[in-house]
Amino acid sequence: MDGIHDMGGMEGFGRVQPELNEPTFHADWERRVLAIFSGVLTLTGRNMDEFRHAIERIPPARYLTSSYYERWLLAAETVLVERAIITGEELKSLAQPEHISVALPAVSPKAAPAKARLRARFKVGDRVQVRNIHPSGHTRAPRYVRGKTGVVRRVHGIYVFPDTNAHRAGENRQHVYLVEFSARALWGLSDRGRLMIDLWEDYLEPVDRSKTAIAKRNSVAARRKSRAKKTRTALPAGARQPKTASKSSVSKTHRQEKRRRR
Repeated sequence: MDGIHDMGGMEGFGRVQPELNEPTFHADWERRVLAIFSGVLTLTGRNMDEFRHAIERIPPARYLTSSYYERWLLAAETVLVERAIITGEELKSLAQPEHISVALPAVSPKAAPAKARLRARFKVGDRVQVRNIHPSGHTRAPRYVRGKTGVVRRVHGIYVFPDTNAHRAGENRQHVYLVEFSARALWGLSDRGRLMIDLWEDYLEPVDRSKTAIAKRNSVAARRKSRAKKTRTALPAGARQPKTASKSSVSKTHRQEKRRRR
């Protein structure tokens, strides 16, 4: 789902200020939240995708004002209630109402096939485009790569598909690829930066060869050749295109000049 949690490429949040010598926990209650998290995973079948989706569904204003472990606690409460391990009334009796955040309801996708895809659709070196999707449920495809073109650098193997597993709609095991994108393709930057990201097969589609040919025709070198061609055709009738000295003629002239000096 698209939401405030998907901050990659977004602006307006200020610079990241790393904390020097940051401790693992800033307070004792954070240790207890980690223990609660472990217990929730044990009770619910260790479905990390479901837990991530609970974090995604925290109301935006609450999400932005919550710390890392506060989000974990809110997600744990959501999963416990949705799995009917505790009731909403029991939760309210255990915590102050203003500290409870009711998550947005989950939207389940269609059930996925149980059989894993053993054959990879893509190989190293393939150009792929990320599908421009906007699912209402969980996804691990960041918005900033959707619709962008990259190159497969590694085939990791077969893994559970988070988009269906988060909703207990089937594991839908499939290949995961390490895909490389240029900073220019993602954000229009002129530097040579590269970004590597793991993407599941269902997020990707092959790049149309005709589109690749069009991109090459629109490249800088192609545009220069086109301008040079237009310049030649625009000369007046009878006018000659100025000649450019070749390397051989330049070297010959240089040798002759050298002999004269001797």
